Amino acid sequence: MATIRKRTLPSGKVRWLAGYSDGGGKRRFRQFETKREADAFLVQARNQVATGVHTPDSVSPTVAEAAELWLKRCERDKLERTTLLQYRGHLTHHIGPRLGAVKLSRLTVPLINEFADQLLTAGRSRVLVSRVMVSLSSIVTEAQRRGLVTANNVRSAKPVRRSAREDKRPEMPSRDELKAIIKATPDQWRPLILTAIFTGLRGSELRGLTWGDVDLKRGVLSVRQRVDRFNTFGPPKSKAGTRDIPLPPNLLTTLKAWKLACPNGPLGLVFPTVDGTVQGHANILHRCFWPLQVKAGVTVLKDGQDEQGRAIKIPEAKFSLHALRHAAAALWIEQGLSPKRIQTLMGHASIAQTFDQYGYLFEARDDEAAMMAGVEKGLL
Repeated sequence: MATIRKRTLPSGKVRWLAGYSDGGGKRRFRQFETKREADAFLVQARNQVATGVHTPDSVSPTVAEAAELWLKRCERDKLERTTLLQYRGHLTHHIGPRLGAVKLSRLTVPLINEFADQLLTAGRSRVLVSRVMVSLSSIVTEAQRRGLVTANNVRSAKPVRRSAREDKRPEMPSRDELKAIIKATPDQWRPLILTAIFTGLRGSELRGLTWGDVDLKRGVLSVRQRVDRFNTFGPPKSKAGTRDIPLPPNLLTTLKAWKLACPNGPLGLVFPTVDGTVQGHANILHRCFWPLQVKAGVTVLKDGQDEQGRAIKIPEAKFSLHALRHAAAALWIEQGLSPKRIQTLMGHASIAQTFDQYGYLFEARDDEAAMMAGVEKGLL
């Protein structure tokens, strides 16, 4: 039997106590500030008890407790170390301080929206907040799987969308900048830089590439693994990341010559250190790609000081290594490859991801007039 009783606290405040029986027949109680809230709760609780999905507030875990269960599941599923660190960071720096002590049964849609707003107000980017919300949703989903909470209210919360200011096109070198970079690249780094530009591989995929995955006879490069920032080998980021990429003639010639000069090592890496071990991402940036851009004149000017302490402008590298991946996509689109083919070559999990990144480049192709003219051909 469900009941609502009015209570006056010693402080003089009025509260409404909602009482009901759970699925096991045990009496449960919950206190509310208004009678309307108590009525709404009882309607929901009775429906949940009737359908066998009710979780009493008193046995509901906190968000922090549920998060630990989720992280243990992620560890058991052997997610990559970098992914686990990212999830732990979401919990430690964002979810835990604001929601950790909240019981899952009290994690309402308004509270979740307020949490997202707090992160944005605190200066977190919309991209980061969106990722944190995905982690929060995964925490609740795992608790739901265990029968610790009835519904995942995170899915009903207001989605965090990028602002117009943050919704920027990916930064990449222009054709002239690519030419300058290629021209300035020293011989020992030329195979890596050309491979990055003309295959669109991620930095982790370049570092994990082995000669066993480069068919120099067929002129095809196969992506089968990658190396994380801890130099641990693992599969590509997604199933779509496993892919074959045709090598253009000049790159193929470069790689054939490079195989004869490449440092040998037990791993058979295409771009190893001089000892044949895995190249660190920071090593590629500091020893190759950043100074290379300065040498090529592809820079931005930053405020600095000379030896006498006078204010001067210092040229710094303009692009990240990932910018060469974007450049590869732009070159393929310029050559008329279809969106679906671009998706495959880039290893994107969905065509939506391809359009989100490069949709404006497809729109910019100037072959529309010719296509429209072809529609009429033979009819008029």
